[in-house]
Amino acid sequence: MNHQPNRKLPARLTFVSMLVLMSVALTLPLLAKGFLLFQITLVMIYAIAILGLNLLVGFSGQLSLGHGAFFAVGAYTAAILMGNYDLPYGIAIPAAGAITFVFGFLFGLPALRLEGVYLAMATFSLAVAMPQTLKMSALEQWTGGSQGLAVARPQAPVGLSLTEDQWLYYIALVTALLLFLAARNLINSRSGLALLAVKENPVAAKAMGVDIAMYKTLAFGLSAAFNGVAGALSAMAVQYIAPDSFTFYLSAFILVGLVVGGVGWLPGAFFGAVFVLIVPNLAESVSKGLSGAVYGAFLIALIFFLPSGARTLRDLLSKLIRRKTGNSN
Repeated sequence: MNHQPNRKLPARLTFVSMLVLMSVALTLPLLAKGFLLFQITLVMIYAIAILGLNLLVGFSGQLSLGHGAFFAVGAYTAAILMGNYDLPYGIAIPAAGAITFVFGFLFGLPALRLEGVYLAMATFSLAVAMPQTLKMSALEQWTGGSQGLAVARPQAPVGLSLTEDQWLYYIALVTALLLFLAARNLINSRSGLALLAVKENPVAAKAMGVDIAMYKTLAFGLSAAFNGVAGALSAMAVQYIAPDSFTFYLSAFILVGLVVGGVGWLPGAFFGAVFVLIVPNLAESVSKGLSGAVYGAFLIALIFFLPSGARTLRDLLSKLIRRKTGNSN
């Protein structure tokens, strides 16, 4: 009996699904406008941040509660480069990622001695300290202190009849897709296998010749770079940044998005981003006075019914497809 069609069916469904999703994503700016388009753009931006955290937590086994700080570094880097030095956004965005990579790499060096909850506490301290650091008088000429900085939105190239909102959406979409592909290729490479080895069994990885210190710090740097890019895009979307925009709650939202999307599953970043942006608004529409309680109830229900986040739905769908294709023969 030939089982080849059964093996090809899930791949075909995935390919068709990707085509449908890309078609919808490309046409969304033509259908959605105003606040809705702004929210969809933020979904792409937060998906980038969650992707970065997933590289650290899901594939290297290091827990961070402070990625909002890297988000802030990227946002301020882009704002300063565009505002003070008149650099175009095409340079400011990758520059934000590069500078944040250095920042994350340097933070990862002393963090090598920490693991588990101790590493989480160190990153938590970074998230708590960042808003106050940005308000320091020594940095006020750069950061604007408590007043913050205004950020200009990118304008579409001449000849493209797109609004600023539409053009920024396409920038965020393309950036998210490129970074998603980069993350997927990294995970499927030898370096990705080394990261997984460090996560699963550091002793065995070291015995196999894996440089644990290098891979852990690189994971921190790459994870920070993703959040730096997300921060730069967020600054352009909101058009204003201030220290109080980057409190610990931002780090918590990114972590919640990771858990909802599924730790160790890269496509889950987009599901997690939708959750952290849409569910709070739904909770407030249910009850403004008890929005926090409603949001918590959503989280508890999700953890109960989907213990692995959106990854649980993928696993169930895969089992259903295999069962049906198996029964068809």
